[in-house]
Amino acid sequence: MIHFPSIRWRIAVPYMLLILLTMAGLLIYLSNLIRDAYLENLRSKLIAEARLIEDALTSATWDDPAELDALARRYADLLDARVTFIGRDGTVLGESHEERNQMDNHLYRPEVQGALAEGEGSSIRFSRTVNYDMLYTAVPMRLEGQIAGYVRVAVPLRQIKVGLAHLQRTLLLVAVATASLALLLALLIAERTARPIRQLTHVVQSMAQGDLSARLLPITHDEVGVLTRAFNQMSDRLRGTVTTLVEERGRLTAVLDTMADGVIITDASGYVRLINPAAARLLGADETSALGCPFAQVVRDHRIINLWQRCYEENEEQFESVEMGRQGVFLQAIATPLPDVGRQASLVILQDLTRIRRLETVRRDFISNISHELRTPLAALKALVDTLRDGALDDPPAALRFLGRMETEVDALTQLVQELLELSRIESGRAPFRMTAVDLADVVHPPVKRLEPQAERADVRLILDVPEGLARIRADAERMQQVVANLVHNAIKFTPPGGQIRVSAAKVRVPRSGDAPSVDPPLVSDLTEVLSPGMWALIFVTDTGVGIPADDLPRIFERFYKADRARSGGGTGLGLAIAKHIVQSHHGRIWVESVEGRGSTFCVAIPALTMT
Repeated sequence: MIHFPSIRWRIAVPYMLLILLTMAGLLIYLSNLIRDAYLENLRSKLIAEARLIEDALTSATWDDPAELDALARRYADLLDARVTFIGRDGTVLGESHEERNQMDNHLYRPEVQGALAEGEGSSIRFSRTVNYDMLYTAVPMRLEGQIAGYVRVAVPLRQIKVGLAHLQRTLLLVAVATASLALLLALLIAERTARPIRQLTHVVQSMAQGDLSARLLPITHDEVGVLTRAFNQMSDRLRGTVTTLVEERGRLTAVLDTMADGVIITDASGYVRLINPAAARLLGADETSALGCPFAQVVRDHRIINLWQRCYEENEEQFESVEMGRQGVFLQAIATPLPDVGRQASLVILQDLTRIRRLETVRRDFISNISHELRTPLAALKALVDTLRDGALDDPPAALRFLGRMETEVDALTQLVQELLELSRIESGRAPFRMTAVDLADVVHPPVKRLEPQAERADVRLILDVPEGLARIRADAERMQQVVANLVHNAIKFTPPGGQIRVSAAKVRVPRSGDAPSVDPPLVSDLTEVLSPGMWALIFVTDTGVGIPADDLPRIFERFYKADRARSGGGTGLGLAIAKHIVQSHHGRIWVESVEGRGSTFCVAIPALTMT
């Protein structure tokens, strides 16, 4: 079966084939009909001519063969036909075209037998005498009521064939012209029928490519017009449905993209069908490549995989707390079956509880540290009071010495409470800051000068390298001096005798892109990653002390946190936390770079004022 790619040809080709077959059949039928009619007319004419010749003959002439030959030739010339006179016994008595003496007996020729039986006869056959087809007609010659012989008139069919060929050519030309017009009409009808369908197909393809506004104007009232109007109605409803789905998907995508919790949806085969950016970030996976991958390959944690498998097998919600590797990421994993989405489909939610756990650790450490810091002076006070009560009051020098130690412990408690209150006020934003434009040297020089005696007692060399007029900042000078004093004090405390502390400063412009400016001392940190673009004033406190272990660096600015309690030499552990909050209140940054055993560099960055 032939398949056509276009409906136009599917309509036109069968119609054209039908027309061609019909015209061919009609042409053959008409050709045969005309040929038969022509032959019948010619036969009737020849019969009539033969009867005229039969009426003109007399008995005298019928007995004279020579006269019959002359009559045959004369009638042949008049009728433009072959004339033959045949005797009753079949002998040829007269012939117009051939030598009669050489001719066979004609008694059993079909036309002669027809004339004998029915009074007239005819036949079409090939004449061996003249070597072409002839139409023969014969009638009996009656003399005195008896058959004396037969008159035969014949004409060659070559003339008939020429006439019929001309007629057939005329019919063929008419048939070709009629078929051409019919074929053209078939093409026009097919094109008119196929054009709306083709236009409708084009609109459907446009919609498939995302153009839901594509429409087709109905121009007819037939079935195609009804189909077009129904399609337009369906398109309107589809556009509304798709718009609603897109809006809902957009809202869902926005929610999933902005969620802090990770979301993963898997199908019954265990392949990931949806993963949001938070889940990809928590699992260290690529969001695009994770889609369509096995859940175990994306998660790569046996505890979460076991949780998901239990949810799959038990068809119940499952919970699991997971700490991810060395990064310290603490997750709460929840696996929930989704029967409405698909059989055995699952929703896995990963809640990042790292910050909450860290805050809980800080709270726990804070309670532990404050308890420790309070317990030591309180225990000392308790011991001193018990000693005084047990008899030391009777010894005035000892009593005065104990009272002095009690005063020291009370001062330590007072300092602890004051620093706690100060930190609380700064964190809550209730601490007043008197911001003025000050020279960076006026912030650094005073606290360094005050701590020089302490450095001398510790046998530590203190170098101050902050020139006047280097930079101006907008700051509360007293609180920034507190920051510098705290950093220098810690450096003295953790630098062994013979060491060195260098307090320096720099003014740099951090570009928006490209290489970060170099500073002295050289820093490991890339300033473009630490600081935002702009002009900055930097303060460096560099020591050659014991350094800070790498594990302690992230927590060095937490309250009560001490990197090395064995070498802390006392203190509340609140100084760096207070310094951090003061710097942040000035829209600055504070960080530390340290190598254990080789010293530390504390860096303070404050936005610098533009000189005018």
